[in-house]
Amino acid sequence: MIKAVVFDFGQTLVDAAGGFRAAEKEAQEKILADLGLMNKEEFLEHYRRIRNECHARSRLSRKMIWEEVYWYYCKASDDKKLEKWEEQYWQTVKVNTRLFPETEKVLTELVGNYKLGMITNTQGQKRNAKHRISEYPQLERFFEVIIVAGQEAVPPKPAQEPFRLCLEQLAVAAPEAVYVGDDWRVDIEGAAKVGMRPVWIKHHLVKRNWPIVKTEVAVITSLEGLRDVISSRFKV
Repeated sequence: MIKAVVFDFGQTLVDAAGGFRAAEKEAQEKILADLGLMNKEEFLEHYRRIRNECHARSRLSRKMIWEEVYWYYCKASDDKKLEKWEEQYWQTVKVNTRLFPETEKVLTELVGNYKLGMITNTQGQKRNAKHRISEYPQLERFFEVIIVAGQEAVPPKPAQEPFRLCLEQLAVAAPEAVYVGDDWRVDIEGAAKVGMRPVWIKHHLVKRNWPIVKTEVAVITSLEGLRDVISSRFKV
């Protein structure tokens, strides 16, 4: 029997894809100009490769990613400049993030029947910075447990620790919990490894190249499809 539903944050409850695209574009332009490079396409190829390699190692700090870009080009980076750019990056993400239209309605319907939790990665923000969830008090009120993985000695997803910590604080067993997330490696594989029941949300409003995988995991394109998945796939 399903007793809890646990969510990711970005691209699951809120649409931040446009914010990240805008922030990435701004950062790339600044670094390209600062490095004095002329071949933009070649720069972007190396930038994206380095960013992807960092993400695969759960190195999520934008400043750390940019430092590796400078290192690749054998150029010294300016700490204060990168810190300023990082602050501007997160401000751009913030002003371009929106709740999905159905989020509050679905959470309102679920909270009366299930314990609700959230596990979200820090995305590499400064230690003294609040996670983006704090900008949405109308969402925070729904959750009994919120785990910000990647801070306070909790490793980021897809490590098993944040999932197990959330289950422990919710006082439910892994098979009793559904986990809803958008990232195949970080969310879906991470949740499955601890025995939770993953649901992959590939929201129809998010413009992105989804990974092509063969899977029997339940897939939804809106949070409104979650209730039917829980009742039909997991036999509540």
